[in-house]
Amino acid sequence: MESVMSKYENQITIFTDYLEEFPDTDELVWILGKQHLLKTEKSKLLSDISARLWFTYRRKFSPIGGTGPSSDAGWGCMLRCGQMMLAQALICRHLGRDWNWEKQKEQPKEYQRILQCFLDRKDCCYSIHQMAQMGVGEGKSIGEWFGPNTVAQVLKKLALFDEWNSLAVYVSMDNTVVIEDIKKMCCVLPVGADTADESPPASLTASNQCKGPSTMCPAWKPLLLIVPLRLGINQINPVYIEAFKECFKMPQSLGALGGKPNNAYYFIGFLGDELIFLDPHTTQTFVDTEESGIVDDQTFHCLQSPQRMSILNLDPSVALGFFCKEEKDFDNWCSLVQKEILKENLRMFELVQKHPSHWPPFVPPAKPEVTTTGAEFIDSTEHLEDFDLEEDFEILSV
Repeated sequence: MESVMSKYENQITIFTDYLEEFPDTDELVWILGKQHLLKTEKSKLLSDISARLWFTYRRKFSPIGGTGPSSDAGWGCMLRCGQMMLAQALICRHLGRDWNWEKQKEQPKEYQRILQCFLDRKDCCYSIHQMAQMGVGEGKSIGEWFGPNTVAQVLKKLALFDEWNSLAVYVSMDNTVVIEDIKKMCCVLPVGADTADESPPASLTASNQCKGPSTMCPAWKPLLLIVPLRLGINQINPVYIEAFKECFKMPQSLGALGGKPNNAYYFIGFLGDELIFLDPHTTQTFVDTEESGIVDDQTFHCLQSPQRMSILNLDPSVALGFFCKEEKDFDNWCSLVQKEILKENLRMFELVQKHPSHWPPFVPPAKPEVTTTGAEFIDSTEHLEDFDLEEDFEILSV
């Protein structure tokens, strides 16, 4: 494993397309739907970036599966990036996009609870243990590198066991987002509204469940929307660059998963034609909850100047993320996509109202009927056949 780490980390140091300091420019910097004027708001910009939860390689955690690796160095970078995207969704869900983090300042209890979802323990719902073992159901051995689509599928399935955050996770197929399917998945009856003697109102039946913006849902399940894309064959097609950058301007933006073959990064914004990203390729020691129940969060925020790379050096296999806390946020996102993404002749992805007739029927994902907790269930890979295996289309060439 040490030789793999050495080879892997040496490979990172030879890239010449990473730029450290921000230039002296009047250009705007966009970070997850918020704009900063670099010349006058640099400290505010850096504070916004450092507030994002930063997940990196860790070592000395309990072996995955009991006998597996006790470090994810060299193979877990895309899993860590998936954790960062999901963590940003949970921050937006519980604390709001404008929430900020300050070093050694007491934080809301929701923040600590979010952080504990990602600790490197098998009983934490989005731990490296849970993600690696759920990846077995996606055809990935523990210790094998994930692509953007695979990590999206894993998050979708793990979210089924997460009752506190109660997210609806939608992963698009064939570069197509279907409004009808998302409304069907996110429109839910308010707690206590459904009884054994009452059937759902007509507006919630499978045939006409909240199909369009004019029909408001009784209750909306917060949506994590992930759009896996291939924006070229061996390198990104320049025709997609402006549309890709527009996604970081949307208030619903959770950034993007991607990078280079076998080197994943969490992209959170851009300056000109350079992407700004958080890099998981730092190996830190496992951190657990203290006796007080608090997690020391000093190693979960990147206090260094963020890294950047030219957008043209991005591998074409990426996954965009968006969070819609309320139905109006999703409707607004649909309007922005129609205005900014669908105007292009060569579209980055499609947004359609109706479920395509040639597709299999859409069935909202549901937690498998098991008598154990999610953590216990996933701790044993023998039940993973209860999940459908998703085809992983993003084969990256080295």
